Formats: sequence, C-alpha cells, structure tokens
Amino acid sequence: MPSRPVLPGPSLPGSNARGAGRRSLLLPAAAALTTASLPLGASAQAQPRPAGPRPSGPRTPAGPTPTPASTPLGPFDTIARQALIRDADTGEILLSKNADERMPPSSMSKLMTMYMVFSMLKAGRLKLDQELPVSERAWRMQGSKMFVQLGNSIPVESLIRGVIVQSGNDACVVLAEGISGSEQQFAEAMNVKAREIGLTNSNFRNATGWPDPEHRMTCADLATLAQRIINDFPDYYKYYNERSFTWNGISQDNRNPALLKVPGADGLKTGHTEEAGYGLTASAKRGDRRLILVFNGLPSMRARAEESERLLEWGFREFENVVLFRAAEVVQEVPVHLGERPTVPLVGGRDLVVTMPKAWRQRMQVRLRYDQPVAAPVAKGQKLGALVVSGQGMQGAEHELFAGADVERLGLLPRIPAVIGRWFAGS
Repeated sequence: MPSRPVLPGPSLPGSNARGAGRRSLLLPAAAALTTASLPLGASAQAQPRPAGPRPSGPRTPAGPTPTPASTPLGPFDTIARQALIRDADTGEILLSKNADERMPPSSMSKLMTMYMVFSMLKAGRLKLDQELPVSERAWRMQGSKMFVQLGNSIPVESLIRGVIVQSGNDACVVLAEGISGSEQQFAEAMNVKAREIGLTNSNFRNATGWPDPEHRMTCADLATLAQRIINDFPDYYKYYNERSFTWNGISQDNRNPALLKVPGADGLKTGHTEEAGYGLTASAKRGDRRLILVFNGLPSMRARAEESERLLEWGFREFENVVLFRAAEVVQEVPVHLGERPTVPLVGGRDLVVTMPKAWRQRMQVRLRYDQPVAAPVAKGQKLGALVVSGQGMQGAEHELFAGADVERLGLLPRIPAVIGRWFAGS
C-alpha cells in the first residue's frame, strides 16, 4: 500500500475559517513527510532519559522516592507503583508505568461489579426500585460498609449508591447474591463478561476486591473498564459524581479526592488494602476532552489526593486534541481505475482527532495510505485506506478512511480505451 502526503488544495472541502485552519495545520506536516512506513499504534513506549532536568512540577514531599513513567514528552516521575493516563476520545496513552502489571485492585474492582449491575439494568433484567434481601453473609461482611441490616430488603438504586459512594462491601454481596445466587457464581460471571469487553489481564474472585492472591487487574484493564462504563451506561454514570450518601442513619462522603480537587472530575473509584496501597481510577472532562487516570500503590490518602490532582492537571495542560477532519469532510479525492467517475472521495466516517503534546502541533506528520489506483466498482462506506498521523516521539496512529460515494464500473466498450491507454502508459 503506497504512502503519500495529504496535500491541502481545492479538493479538500471547507473554505470557512475552521477548514482553512486545518489545512494550514496540515501544510507544514505534509511538507516534511517521507514514504517510509510507520509502526502503527497509539501507546506511549518507554524512551531513554533525555539529558537535562526532569519535567518540572510539584512533588509529593514525603514517602517513596518517585520513579519515572514513560510519556511522549520523556520520563515523568510519580510515586505510584503502577499508573496510566489515557485520552478517552482518541485512546492515546499520555503516561504509562507498569500499566500491564497484574496488581491487587482492591475496591477499584467494584467497577466490574457495577458494570454487571448496569448491564442487568440496561437489559431490563433488574430494576432500580427492585428490592434485594440482605443475607447474614452480607451483613457480616467487614471492611468498608454501607451498614445494611440483616433481614432487610434494599432497593437496587440504594445499593448502587452504597457501592459507589460508600464503597460498601456489604452492598456488593447483596447485589451479587441477588443477581447470581452467590458471590462465587457472580465472580465467575464477572470473568466471562470481562473477557467479552476486552479486559485481557484481569481475574475476579469476589465482588468486593477483598484480598485474594488470584484477584488481579492491571491499570490498562481498569482504564478500559472505566471507558466502557462511561460509554455504555451514560444514564448510570451519574452515580459516580455523587459526593455523599446516607443509609441507615449514617452519612458517608465519597472517598474520590479528584471530585473535590480537580475541575471537571466526575468519577470513578478509590481502592485500598495493605498489599495494594492506595489506588484510584478517575476521570475528568473539560470541554470536549476527557482523561482517564488509573494508579495504585500510593502510601497514603494524602498522597493519593495530591497525585490525582498533579497527574490530571499535567495531562490537560501538556496535551491537546487536534481535529484533522470532521466526519463528513473529504480528506482527498483519489483515482479510480475503470470507474464511471475518475475519482472517489475518501472520508473518515467520524471526526478524525489526534492527541499530542501542545508543542508538537507544527511538527505533526500526516500521510495518506491506500491501494492505488482504486479498482471499480466502489461501494460507499467501503474501507479504502488510512490516514497515518505521527510526530516526534509518536509511534503513529492510524485512522481508517472510507469511500464517500459509489463508483460503478465502466461497461465493456467504454473500458477498452481506458485499458489501452493504461497499457501504453506502462501502468
């Protein structure tokens, strides 16, 4: 598949300021392109430590010595044992440290419990006002609690708030037993669902995150799970932004420090055990951008709060999302062989957006890849190529391109001159 730069010109739509701005953005990038193929993928990879000072910014004053995470900008220190920052819209990884290392997720695995509950609600197999009974096992559950009472029946919506806001282990068990009959059966169902939604390195042994040597997740899987909750259940995601909940006369505040410290934060879940340390899966949205942050292994609640603010603010400050083309805009017209029309427009089918450090806007490289010439017939929506975007420190992100119109194949008689002409041209 040959490569060629995307050259702005009359074939690109949009003469308004927005379209002109994008063409001016692509012009310096196109001039700097080569035809060498790039590795694809959006994940940041570890890079050698550059000479000079490390990135500036506040440091947690006490506790473990910070060690570097890899970012497109170079090493960046964090005291977290594992960490990941992902742009929710583009999937670009802004920061990664041991993100695929299996770790005890503690109460952050309650996100999977809630995914199961939300799935049941969406399918109509569970109702928010449906009441579930409290067993002795749920009532006796230790750790963080909603303080359910033995023998009572509790509405599902209250149990959801008990899990999300109060991190109630007892509420998790009530839900697990009410849905699957036992927590063990519920955990097995969690593992099945986890594989279905792309959690490739997770294993669940219970509904609560209670310590178990085989109960493990990764930062990457937690970020994927957070993304799925946000995308799949917008009607239920609102519970993660609730600041307090009262049950059985006991009011408890949401433990998520990002909700108080980070503008735009609206979820998701904290976690803590002796083995895991203090962890957090958080998300914040500002304008059209949403970031997902996952980290674990912090030494204290204070460190967790400080690091959540520091890392999310860094992600919003240092990176931006650049819209290359809107969904309906034509990226380029490309030639069609033996078609009733000479060219076919290539479109993205959705907004083509890339995440990059703000300082790289003028160093971005954009390349169009497609099999040329495109052979007729062509069906609208048919995948024809890709737009490959790269830059300093970026591996290259591939955005699929599709035919924007149908192009029928020429009849036999009209094809003869075209075939003869192509033969004499040596193609």
